[in-house]
Amino acid sequence: MGSVRGKTVLATTLVVTGGLLLSACGGLPFSGGSAPRATTAQQGIGVNAYLWRATLDTLSFMPLLTADPWGGVVNYDWYVNPQTPNERFKATVFILDTRLRADALNVTVTKEVRTAGGDWTASAVAAQTEADLENAILTKARQLNLSNAG
Repeated sequence: MGSVRGKTVLATTLVVTGGLLLSACGGLPFSGGSAPRATTAQQGIGVNAYLWRATLDTLSFMPLLTADPWGGVVNYDWYVNPQTPNERFKATVFILDTRLRADALNVTVTKEVRTAGGDWTASAVAAQTEADLENAILTKARQLNLSNAG
């Protein structure tokens, strides 16, 4: 009788585990409804796909640190322009919406300069730098959108 009970426990465990795995991947709507479907341009990520791709393309010269396509945050590590080796930049891009809109994007830039002693210290970023990067990303996103529409 002990072996029958062991088989029953094993079978129950397998059924419960299988059900949990299926519910985790959204295969079955256990909550009584199904999740809303994303548009073709939005499948697979939680933000506007054109802004996402344009961000990666526009800032591809900087080393990518982290990228969260569901949360819409892209972090870039320090970049040193070979023409100005005594200053470095770091950027973070926030994609805030699923729509292709100017207010769906926020870029922050951090700048440091090297002191005479070789240490890096924080420095002010030119006022127009972040706006220029946002505009470049938006322009690229619009181009991607137009090329995909045809």
